[in-house]
Amino acid sequence: MSGLILHHYDTSPFSEKVRLMLGLKGLAWDSVQAPVIMPKPELTPLTGGYRRISVLQIGADVYCDTQVILAELEARAPGPRAASGADWAVNFWADRPFFGITVPIIFGALGEATPADFIADREKLSGRPFNVAAMQAAAPLMVPQWRAQAAWIEEGLADGDWLAGDAPGLADIAAYMNIWFLARSLPGKADELLAGLTRTQAWRKRVAAIGHGTRREISGADALAVARAAEPGPAPAHDANDPLGLTPGDAVTVAADDYGRDPIEGTLVAATPSRIVLSRQTPELGRTQVHFPRAGYVVGKA
Repeated sequence: MSGLILHHYDTSPFSEKVRLMLGLKGLAWDSVQAPVIMPKPELTPLTGGYRRISVLQIGADVYCDTQVILAELEARAPGPRAASGADWAVNFWADRPFFGITVPIIFGALGEATPADFIADREKLSGRPFNVAAMQAAAPLMVPQWRAQAAWIEEGLADGDWLAGDAPGLADIAAYMNIWFLARSLPGKADELLAGLTRTQAWRKRVAAIGHGTRREISGADALAVARAAEPGPAPAHDANDPLGLTPGDAVTVAADDYGRDPIEGTLVAATPSRIVLSRQTPELGRTQVHFPRAGYVVGKA
């Protein structure tokens, strides 16, 4: 497979999931380093205003949120198979409750060292205060909760090297994300909270050894030129039983239901139980298709 462009930054835990999936699939990909904070002038034209990281681009198709990115990589490169059984539930757990526990531990420890421009950006992203003092107060309560999540991983490894079978898969990549994030930010705290969880410690090294595939750096301008020169690919079949009664051709908005709720406008191409696909037409790029997951996103008619 060729033509994969990942818009990310190296310290993003969500991007680490995607990079590991690329490694698991043995794929070559192009890397565009996106800014950590706004503005993101070479990303938002592709997404229609969506600003969260990471974003996968394949020609004029743009995939927003790691959930839909991982699903697309699984569909396009089915071997080795990465997702089965309850893997998607593990992924959602890692993205929401486990991540929500990890954040106050990290930023509570960083405290006043957290850059002011980062705080201002995240407040705009979330629509609420990024209260470092509150995180410092919450961190001692979150520490045992974090270890409890890690203990679930330890139990899941009782019968083998991987969480969901004889080979690494999405469950491993997803569960690893918050361990990677804490260890990268606060290595001593990660070692403390993983003490005695010997299976998890060994598994962590196995997951890291998966690697990131074959990476090549390109510029954001290069990625925009790719989109400008391409036509969107085939979209998934629309679900005629969509619970909202959505119909292809409807003018709709899509927004995340947790943070980064800026509504993205477009014309509905397809709504499925797991995905929303919008068509967007702009003078800068022509026609693009923007893909969002259904879980965790709200769709409304414009």
